[in-house]
Amino acid sequence: MTRVTGIGGLFFRAADPQALLDWYRDIVGIDLADGVWQQEAGPTVFAPFPADSDYWPDRDQQFMLNLRVEGLDRMIWDLRSVGVAVETRPEWDSEIGRFARIHDPEGNPVELWEPAGAAADT
Repeated sequence: MTRVTGIGGLFFRAADPQALLDWYRDIVGIDLADGVWQQEAGPTVFAPFPADSDYWPDRDQQFMLNLRVEGLDRMIWDLRSVGVAVETRPEWDSEIGRFARIHDPEGNPVELWEPAGAAADT
């Protein structure tokens, strides 16, 4: 049997695709050299949620992007220093890691996940 070896892309509509790409590059550091993001190896969670889940508040939103990060505390500080609202809640943190939540300029929820055991903040 053949198998999937990873996520090949994330495609979604945007009112201003270039501005959104620029935001993801400049604000959260997704480097799209030649239109391709070369990610570091690590875990990727693939988890459908129930339609009535309140894990993210807008039930009309069908997805939430989760970005794996190192140095979550530093990233939160950097984001807030450029005016990005960052939400954290102690109940989001668990044995699998720590979490924070932001929204991109088009209102899409973006979860920041520092896996347990990731490199310490510097």
